[in-house]
Amino acid sequence: MLALPALLAALPLIGVGPYGPSVHVTQQIGTSAGGRAIMATESGAPQAPRRVLVVGCIHGNECAGVAVIRRLRQMRPPRMFDMWLVPTLNPDGRAADTRQNGHGVDLNRNFPAGWTRHGAPWSTYYSGPRPFSEPETRAARRLIERVRPTLSVWFHQHERLVWAWGRSAAAARRYAHIVGLRLYLNPNPGGTASRWQNHHFSRGSSFAVELPAGAMTRAAVTRHVNAVRTLVR
Repeated sequence: MLALPALLAALPLIGVGPYGPSVHVTQQIGTSAGGRAIMATESGAPQAPRRVLVVGCIHGNECAGVAVIRRLRQMRPPRMFDMWLVPTLNPDGRAADTRQNGHGVDLNRNFPAGWTRHGAPWSTYYSGPRPFSEPETRAARRLIERVRPTLSVWFHQHERLVWAWGRSAAAARRYAHIVGLRLYLNPNPGGTASRWQNHHFSRGSSFAVELPAGAMTRAAVTRHVNAVRTLVR
């Protein structure tokens, strides 16, 4: 792995702020069960202490949040923080319009915290045979353990709420207020990405944003973009 100065020299640099050069670069972070690339864009200052992870789609039939990723990627890279933007962690499910990945696993039940074996392949909440059994969740683990985000937002549908618990509640409450969604304070189900992050790391907030059904309006995208940037600042 390249040392940070060498890594920065290899990236497209866009402006310099108090934490050094900002970058905007897209890279492959893994491969799906069906062999599709899982991509992420880093946009911001890699040396900044504040980092945000935004995942637009983990269930392949709940992908309205990709519009927020698209808008964030089009904006000028921030100089005060670093963003990691994953349009979809589940490209197989998105291609097939299924909740599950190519193995029939609900990726948001495949993380270790509170994991229990549940269901059978292609059932709604099938957990997989063991935690991190899927290449997609292993890719997420590698990225998250590398970046250690101070804020993580995982988009879902179709509940019209922001779901959080424990130390993520304060950030989620502010996010819900900005975007105009109901705050739902309840423990995350076992095996979910947010529950694993909040359990595995001693700092940072991770929560789920349940968008309404259908595509997002431009105004809604703007609200969610503003919420992400406000919280991480």
